[in-house]
This record gives sequence, C-alpha cells and structure tokens, in this order.
Amino acid sequence: MQSKFSIAKLHKNESIIISANIPTMPNNTDKIRAARLRWQQESEARTKERLNRFMTTSSEDVPALVTPADLEGHDYLEKLGFPGEFPYTRGIHANLYRGRLWTMRMFSGHGSPEDTNERYKFLLRKGQTGLSVAFDLPTLMGRDSDDVWAEGEVGKCGVAICSLRDMEALFDGIPMEQVSTSMTINSPAAIVWAFYIAAAEKQGADRRKLRGTIQNDILKEYIAQKEFIFPPEPSMRLIVDTIEFGTNELPQWNTISISGYHIREAGATAAQELAFTLKDGMTYVEAALERGLDIDAFAPRLSYFFDSHLDFFEEIAKFRAARRIWAKAMRDKYGAKDARSWLCRFHTQTAGCSLTAQQPENNIVRTATEALAGILGGTQSLHTNSMDETWALPSEKAAKIALRTQQVLAEEIGVANVVDPLGGSYFVEWLTDRIQEKAEDYFDKIDQMGGMLQAIDRGFPQREISGAAYKYQQELDKGDRYVVGVNKYTDEDEKLEIPILEITAEMVNRQVSNLQKLRATRDNTLVEDKLAALEKAAQANENLMPHFIDCAHAYCTLGEMVGVLKGVFGEYVEPAVF
Repeated sequence: MQSKFSIAKLHKNESIIISANIPTMPNNTDKIRAARLRWQQESEARTKERLNRFMTTSSEDVPALVTPADLEGHDYLEKLGFPGEFPYTRGIHANLYRGRLWTMRMFSGHGSPEDTNERYKFLLRKGQTGLSVAFDLPTLMGRDSDDVWAEGEVGKCGVAICSLRDMEALFDGIPMEQVSTSMTINSPAAIVWAFYIAAAEKQGADRRKLRGTIQNDILKEYIAQKEFIFPPEPSMRLIVDTIEFGTNELPQWNTISISGYHIREAGATAAQELAFTLKDGMTYVEAALERGLDIDAFAPRLSYFFDSHLDFFEEIAKFRAARRIWAKAMRDKYGAKDARSWLCRFHTQTAGCSLTAQQPENNIVRTATEALAGILGGTQSLHTNSMDETWALPSEKAAKIALRTQQVLAEEIGVANVVDPLGGSYFVEWLTDRIQEKAEDYFDKIDQMGGMLQAIDRGFPQREISGAAYKYQQELDKGDRYVVGVNKYTDEDEKLEIPILEITAEMVNRQVSNLQKLRATRDNTLVEDKLAALEKAAQANENLMPHFIDCAHAYCTLGEMVGVLKGVFGEYVEPAVF
C-alpha cells in the first residue's frame, strides 16, 4: 500500500516531487508475513539461485525480498520526515540538487607546487568547481623536502609543501577568495592551514571570506591511516585550536572534516566506518565543549568525509543513517539549539580500495556506480577516483574522464531531479535501520571503555577493522565473491595501455633547490624569533594558530615548526595491538 505523491511547495510557486514512493505501513502485517511465506515456499520449489550466499561488500547477508512486515512499527515522521527537516534522513536541503549541484572536486597534487598549479588550472578550465589538495608523504608527516627521511617520497603521492613560498606557488593565478579548497592534511593541518591563510592574505584576500576545509582528523590516523606525529592529547589540543580560531576568524571555513574514508579503505565494513567516524566526531565536539566553546557557534562548520564503496544500496543506506544519527546526537545529547548544528554535511570520495591494477578501464564503471550511490545518498561534495590510481597519480586523461563521469551523472541521467528518490524503498529503509543499529551497538561498546581515546589505546577499532579486512580477503581467496578482471573474467595476455604520470628527478631537485634558496634569502633572525615565540606559546597552552600564521609570514618551514612542537609535545609511538 502506498500513499499518493507528496508535494512540497517552494518559493516562486514551484512544486517538486519529494518522493513518489512513500510506504504507508499497513496494519495487516500478519497477513503479509503469511503471504510472503507462501510465496517463498512456492518460489523455492520452482527456482534455483545462482549463488550459495548473497551478501553486501560488508559481508552482511542480503534477503531476497523486504516487505512492509520487515518494517513493522516504522514511523515515517520519526525516522524519515522530509528533506531539510529533522532528522534529515532524506537530506539536509529541502530541494537538494534542484537548487544546487554537489561540488565537483578532483583530489589533485603531484611533484612541485608549480606542477600542481598547472593541473589545477587544467581542471578548473574543464569545469571543476572546487579544489582538493593532495599532499606528499613528507608533508603529511611534517617533514621538509630536504629531510633525510623524505628521500624517495617527495612529490610522489601529492604535492610537496614546505613553506608559505610553496603555497604561494601552488595558488599562483588562482584567486583564493573565490575558490573553495579542501586540503587532506591531518597531523600538521594547523600549520598547512596557516600557510594557506597567509598566502591568501598576500593575495589581498579577506580571511573571513575564505571557503574550504582542512581534514584535520587525528583520531582516524591512530585508528587507520597511521600518519600521526604527536601523542593524542596535544593533537586534540591542536584540533580545538583550529576549531576555536576558525569560529572566530574564518566563519566560512570547515575546520575539520571527520573522515571515515581512510577507516573504510583500511578494510572496515560500512557499519564500522559509520560508527567509528561519528564517534570520532562526537569526541571532537566534547573536546571543544570542554574548552568552553558554544556548540552552536562551532558545530555548523563541522563536516564529514565518507567513502562510497561498491555495494550500491549499502552505501546509500549508510549516508542516510549518518544524517539521522548525527542530528539526534547533536540535538538530544549535546543540546545544540541551532538547526544548522544538527546537519551532517559530508564530502564523498569513491573507493580507492575497489580499484584494480588489472583491466584498469573497468575502474571507470566502478567509480561511476560509487559516485551515483554518493549522489543518491545526498552528498554535498564528490570526488571521483581516476582509473589509473592503482598505478600512479592520475594522468590528465584519467582525471578528465573522472571529472566527466560526475558531469554526465549531473547533466544527463536525471538523478539530480528528485530528492531522495530511493526513500520509501522497503529494502533501503530496512538497510538504513540495520546499519544504524550496528553503529549504535559500537557506540555502546566504546562508551563502556571510557570513550574513543581509551578504545583506540586498547586497540579496539583497529582489531575490528583488521578482522573485517581479513574476512573480506578470505571470501576473495575462496571465490565466495568476485572481482572482475582479478578472480573472474581475467585476461592472461593483458597489457597496460593507459598513460602513466611519472614524477621525475628534475621535479624533486627543483623543489629541494627552491627550499634551500628560501632558507638562504629569508630573514633568519626573524625566523628564530617567531619559532621561539611559538615554543613559548606551546608551553603556555595558548591557541597556536596566530603563532603559526606569524611563522608562515616569516617563511618558517613546516619541518621547523613541527620540530618545535616535537620538542614540547613529544612524538607518538603506537603500542602493539594483537
């Protein structure tokens, strides 16, 4: 039994169809169960299934059919409501992409800042609407390009940024006040953000007009990605410093993007990604509240970053459950009064771990399907991986195809015309409820351990993720699941026929030479004074963002500032987890 179309009136006397598929739960669930049992018995007698087991990417069993009886007691207004209204299951905006398409970003960065600047201008010319900066491993670990530990890694997995000089080169000719920029940086996020602010100010920009995001999520580093520098406590201090500074000085900036992406890429299930990511977010909220910040002053600028994996319906259900869980937690647990504080705003990236080196063109199809799941799940921003990323950083051709994938989805297939078109599907609603229940079970276990920091210290999320990854690999090895081109439909005589981007020694040498030239020509007395002031502020428990910006303007390097903080905070050594 279904209701008639639900119509919402918008301004300009325009009507939009919110959904044509809203189930009205019938009262005769016993009758439905009996009819389903009959159907099941009769269908099993005359049909044969092609697999012994049907499961999601997260190894969860998938029923052949979901009926209203599986949603008994499902309250539409409580669990779904309407787009743009609490609990936001159906989206945070009333008209979603009918009002504005998602921001299209390509995660880009390679070699030197000058090389990456050329790529950014290429992508902007092709219609990209926001920039997303990938940094190389030395930058992610807080080391300069001429550090002995940086050898062999400079510019390889992203762009090398050592100082304000590099940030100026990265955005040369790109008006920073007019473009939204996302930066995937964590342990040294506050320092790299200071470089960005200083570079924008040198362009003449008003920092209050700068728009963008720093990932700045240290808890997921301890859980999954392992690019940590300092121990948890001072790292949390740095994050709250950025939240406090951004709230007061950069009101349009998202000072943290709580990331489930790397948790999922490490092997987590959909429910684990959701649970550990949202619990990390709640931990940051609690730390900011402990600092004395007003929740409705900082919460509207919190954002999330999720993976969109291969299982189409599971991912959509995960995104819908995320909004519902976050809205209820912010309103009911943390007492936020501003409706903007209840919104789970998120960026989505297609699953890098789903890409294969074999038959890399197949990755275009995988990425398109994952992107479609993110769109149907209501993402605000989307990055599509390139087909060649298991081999190298994306070539221009591969990056262009990835961007065109989003543009085709936006302009050609009608998917942006209806808000939450899968809402009301018995299967999608059942799966959304199930993922939420599993996530909340994890919340209870983590709370019993004393919170997320204590759970990380005990290795709980790490063990759960490694167990899920091991189970997935066993299923592949046994042939219980297939990957096209890897363990099914393989080509023994396959040859790689796509262009591969190479990072040359000349690129690396130019970056190191520029850094050494900077050290020789800057005012080194001023550098020493600013670094000494930074050390004093770190010891005195001051907010460090103003000092990072002062150091940036003096052309102190990333490695020099991180070195000061290591002297005050120490370095983190991960305990063994079995």
